Amino acid sequence: MTKPPLDILLCAPRGFCAGVVRAIDAVEKALAMHGAPVYVRHEIVHNKYVVESLRRKGAVFVAELSEVPDTTRPVIFSAHGVPKSVPAEAASRTLFAIDATCPLVTKVHREAEVHHKRGRHILLVGHAGHPEVIGTMGQLPPGAITLIETLDDVARLPPPADQPLAYVTQTTLSVDDTRGIVQALQTRFPELIAPHKEDICYATTNRQEAVKRVAPLVDGLLVVGSPNSSNSQRLREVAERAGCPSARLVLRADEIDWSIFGAIKRLGITAGASAPEVLVEEIIDAFAERYEVSVETVSTADESVFFPLPRELRGEPAPNAAE
Repeated sequence: MTKPPLDILLCAPRGFCAGVVRAIDAVEKALAMHGAPVYVRHEIVHNKYVVESLRRKGAVFVAELSEVPDTTRPVIFSAHGVPKSVPAEAASRTLFAIDATCPLVTKVHREAEVHHKRGRHILLVGHAGHPEVIGTMGQLPPGAITLIETLDDVARLPPPADQPLAYVTQTTLSVDDTRGIVQALQTRFPELIAPHKEDICYATTNRQEAVKRVAPLVDGLLVVGSPNSSNSQRLREVAERAGCPSARLVLRADEIDWSIFGAIKRLGITAGASAPEVLVEEIIDAFAERYEVSVETVSTADESVFFPLPRELRGEPAPNAAE
């Protein structure tokens, strides 16, 4: 039986960003240097496929450092960043800790610390409960940072008591949503101090721009990523707002709802910053079983960002935890 034609528009850039590559490489390099097990606090990145792959290689994922029984084994902090209490706990137990926090998240941490030292109260635009937000708020004493999630939060925010205000943002937010919240903050507080350079990272911005280009051209769009991935969820939302009739987030091909995507003629595909390209290829293969597929890449930016591995994994011998 002749298969119907399907044009697939692949968004580019898509998939792994430099921070995710660095975090995954950190776990794999630690395993290669020190053998299994290597402990990882929380998911190294928000992708079940990646986590399971690393688990098979010998990574052990824990919710808290108290679950790490052996102080001689490496313990890696995830790409999202951690509160200061976590490395402090690791030091108190003489754990061999390796920080795989994305350097662009660390930049936000340092910004917040500088504002605090200069006597400013910090407004953090982000999503409550996200590991990155927990990590950023945990850089400073309680009460030093106020979380802003919505425009309503801006309206309800009490005026500062003779304390200057500054803002930082989560790195994986919707560019458009964040712009609206920041504009509202600046309207309410004209003296609000902004970051020297926007905190939303290059990868989040580039992936959203590619989706905006493709979304109006297709009948449906699939975002490859995990439900707990902030940047992947934002890609789905961006596609819907840009005019895509149906946008869905899927981890793998077996999650495709063929009742929605079975009758389309043009399909867009992108991937969140923590989703590997192999899952994109798996989804294209699934469509190729049902359609005569033609694939075209729509590129809106070139990415060449690279972050070196944490110092402990650049070939130096591991420190002796007993010393």
